[in-house]
Amino acid sequence: MDKKSHKFISAFRLNKKTAPYYFMLPVLLIFAIFMVYPIINSLILSFNKFEFGEFHFVGFNNYKLLLHDPIFKAALINTFIYLIIQVPIMIFFALLLANTLNQNSLKCKTFFRISIFMPSITSLVAYSLVFMLLLNTEYGLVNYILKLFHIPAVDWLNKPTSARISIIIAVCWRWTGYNMIILLAGLKQIPANLYEACAIDGANRFQTFFKVTIPILKPIILFCTITSTIGTLQLFDESYILTQGGPDNATITISHYLYNSGFKYVKFGYASAISYVLVIIIAILSFIQFKVGDEK
Repeated sequence: MDKKSHKFISAFRLNKKTAPYYFMLPVLLIFAIFMVYPIINSLILSFNKFEFGEFHFVGFNNYKLLLHDPIFKAALINTFIYLIIQVPIMIFFALLLANTLNQNSLKCKTFFRISIFMPSITSLVAYSLVFMLLLNTEYGLVNYILKLFHIPAVDWLNKPTSARISIIIAVCWRWTGYNMIILLAGLKQIPANLYEACAIDGANRFQTFFKVTIPILKPIILFCTITSTIGTLQLFDESYILTQGGPDNATITISHYLYNSGFKYVKFGYASAISYVLVIIIAILSFIQFKVGDEK
């Protein structure tokens, strides 16, 4: 064995320097098989068309088709409507609830925290079915309450505007508690002496909240906003179960259309192209949010 071969083999021998890499090898293999390979394969698929059981290379045709696809445009608009309306409402209520539940004078705080957080660990299908019952036009509890106040019943899930409102309400109900817990953890880290100093200086609660609490919580609010934005852009269950994307694609989301393209219409290449457009949108929005939230 020559000198070069001996050096090459000795580089892979188990010793103090190489041991960490050998320990990491199983994790790296699993990551490569279940994460890296699907990402690369779906990118390749986005340049192919599945036809008669075979894939044919079509270049950027799938991406060009997206530009003229009315259902994709509807899905894009719907998703951004949910994003623009639902995320600010959810973050506002999460912040309000976290601040309220952080008050020392409040009793039964644990009960309230668990009750508000509970929807985020509920089964997606189960909670969607519960909302279908609550929002039923004829027998739903919501319309029953409206009738008690002599307000006409609303066809919640079968009209474009009311169906979108229903999805926004359902998503807010589910994820507000999750964001509240994260913000509450942030509030717990704020030193009590800061609030004591504000009280000595004569600052009222509003001034303390906006001058002390909000600036300190800014990185956590940014984190909640980014994760909520990504979650909303990937919204699927509510559109699929509550409204089936209807009426007339008025509530369909990008993820729902991606699912339909891939598994309903068997257009795997087209679905992959949609997924990469979604990835680009998420990356751009996350970058903008990081820049806006940059403390510099």
